[in-house]
Amino acid sequence: MLTFTYEQLAAWLAGFLWPLARVAALIGTAPILGDAGVSRRIKAAAAVGVTLALAPLVASVPAADPWSGPGLVALAGEMLIGAAMGFTLRLVFAMVDVAGEVTGLQMGLGFATFYDPLHGTQTPMVAQFLGLLASLVFLSMNGHLMMLVALAESFRLLPVGAAGGGAPAALALAQAGAGIFVSGLMLALPVIAAILITNVALGILTRAAPQLNLFAVGFPAMILVGWLALTLALPLAAPFLTRAFEEGLAAMLAPLR
Repeated sequence: MLTFTYEQLAAWLAGFLWPLARVAALIGTAPILGDAGVSRRIKAAAAVGVTLALAPLVASVPAADPWSGPGLVALAGEMLIGAAMGFTLRLVFAMVDVAGEVTGLQMGLGFATFYDPLHGTQTPMVAQFLGLLASLVFLSMNGHLMMLVALAESFRLLPVGAAGGGAPAALALAQAGAGIFVSGLMLALPVIAAILITNVALGILTRAAPQLNLFAVGFPAMILVGWLALTLALPLAAPFLTRAFEEGLAAMLAPLR
């Protein structure tokens, strides 16, 4: 008859439960898979499947009861590590949202919003368009697979139950976020420059012909110039987004080193 003790059961459970906490937190906060439009069952199934694949790569787990105080602290630490990694990659998509917000505002389309079922909020039209473009670029470069590779590497850099980087890790995450938002402004810069030149030209035209209705001419002109600038900048957006995603994937592991 097959028998086992509580200590053996706790050890087997800990070998699966603690890696599962990191994997589930990453999937829950990562872009695309972590969106509200993805079913919770799919997220849970993906977390369990990835954990079963990565469990043999986990070198060791703490010799502690998963339901004890130290075990629960270790569980919370694993969830925090996974959430930080997923949040770092989501910052790249937040950069795209910032670029879309700024672009739409400069074009005068800040009021043109749609309901985004993936995020459950009202999203400007330009931001939603750039967000779909970023999702396609992320999937085309196999970013979801690279994210899983970074997750497997995290178990080597920071084993289960090991202490995190503390303040240096938080500083590295904050610096990565600052750099990513600067990239978002750079993504919107061509449209901002074109709209600025259009506003200067309209100002000069208004001074030369005061009887000209600025609202009747300026609003359509800014929308037209903005879309032309955005169309001309699209061929350069894919390489820019690819480089941004590569930097985001590298930033996922920066706080763990």
